[in-house]
Amino acid sequence: MYKTKIILFTTLLLLTFQTTAQDRDSGGEHGNTLNLGVGIGGYSGYYGYIGHTLPVFHINYELNVAKNFTLAPFISFYSYNRNYYWGDNNNIYRDYHYRQTVIPIGIKGTYYFDDLLGAGPKWDFYLAGSLGFAIVRSTWDDDYYGDKNYYRRPSPLFLDLHIGAEYHVNNRLGLFLDLSSGVSTLGIAIH
Repeated sequence: MYKTKIILFTTLLLLTFQTTAQDRDSGGEHGNTLNLGVGIGGYSGYYGYIGHTLPVFHINYELNVAKNFTLAPFISFYSYNRNYYWGDNNNIYRDYHYRQTVIPIGIKGTYYFDDLLGAGPKWDFYLAGSLGFAIVRSTWDDDYYGDKNYYRRPSPLFLDLHIGAEYHVNNRLGLFLDLSSGVSTLGIAIH
């Protein structure tokens, strides 16, 4: 099932990269941008409830679709390990160790409000939404016989909302802050 999702995403990514991209200086164009971000997650979004914060790594590539609108295929990554106290009539109660790795994959649609706000060439302001699915892999101690789906969410699909801004250091490099209902990130944008 995961292989089918990865093949579908790869096909979508290749079709998106075939979109004709224009230069940012043509007005209203924000594509051809590689965004690399680091965020703090753990309480909402595609994570479910983890109980503590943890670093999340995020990468996307924006492509122009229309004036002031981009689509960006993305991938994120986080991993953590915990102990889970469990036992039953056949197994002694003790801490069992597990590790969970989650790789959210999807597409982010972004609308830029630069023209509406009269932002100068140094700033971009936007609202966005991202849709995707999370590949979840959990591993447990070999002698754990309890419910191995205990911390897994019922559906790997997610929808997040974003608001953000980017400051252009120069024509090739920017710094961005993306506040999200999933994971808020701080990072660099390479144009």
